[in-house]
Amino acid sequence: MTYHGHVKNGVVVLDEPVELPEGAEVKVDLLAASPEDAADEEIPTLYEQLEPFIGKAHGLPPDASVNLDHYLYGVPKKE
Repeated sequence: MTYHGHVKNGVVVLDEPVELPEGAEVKVDLLAASPEDAADEEIPTLYEQLEPFIGKAHGLPPDASVNLDHYLYGVPKKE
């Protein structure tokens, strides 16, 4: 179960009233240090995430992208 809340005076306060048993173990994940930080956080593009891998494959046949199934599974080549 996931509960949402915020920090008030150094204590985590849940947004909804919840009755948890005394001594229950909980996990707190910080989503953003402040609402302003969440808006400023830039999500990297797919290109930026995959950029370290660009140009790393060497020795592939020139038609590898078209005939991938042929090279992986042996199906007839597409011409």
